[in-house]
Amino acid sequence: MAHQNRNQVNKRIPLPRKGTKYVARALSHHTKAVPLVIAIRDMLKLAQTSREVNHLMKQGLLKINGKTPKDIRESIKLFGLLQADKTYQLTLSPTHKFTFTETTSKNRPIKVVNKIARPNNKIQVNGHDGSNILLDATKAKDIKTNDTLLLSPDNKLSKHLPLDKAKTGFVFAGKYAGHEGKISKVDNNKVTIAFKDKEATLPAKQVLVR
Repeated sequence: MAHQNRNQVNKRIPLPRKGTKYVARALSHHTKAVPLVIAIRDMLKLAQTSREVNHLMKQGLLKINGKTPKDIRESIKLFGLLQADKTYQLTLSPTHKFTFTETTSKNRPIKVVNKIARPNNKIQVNGHDGSNILLDATKAKDIKTNDTLLLSPDNKLSKHLPLDKAKTGFVFAGKYAGHEGKISKVDNNKVTIAFKDKEATLPAKQVLVR
């Protein structure tokens, strides 16, 4: 389905209630991504129409995670990078809404969800957004589920951020989505984070290391 009724749009996408009856639907990860056209036209206000967004794309002025999209409905997934007039990262606000923040980083973070052994002593590391990276077993040895990896535009490992005490954790799911704080304790699959006004223990799978 290329489009959907406005009232069917993911509640995390900050669209006004009134407007055209139909809006674009992301090509994949429908409930966890923002379509390029909505990002450029409705959220960043860099174009007024889908035709203008398409023109920018055809000129090669738009990139998602370092690659030029071929469809204005291309998905921008959580923590993905969008290059337009500036570079933006898709994140969450404290009200659980998708939002774009400016960034100077060329690397995007992924949350490690699992690792799979592959032939020739290789390990496939899978991320929260459906992406994966293939590493030598020795290089992947210290990477654990729930850690965070920074990937370069060519999908190479740039940095490994373990889920450790004293690191900054950003919550992207559950009650505290959109908030960040200092990790004070890691216990198996639970993480305790000290926010500005309180402390809470959350599932580790909900926390990205920053």
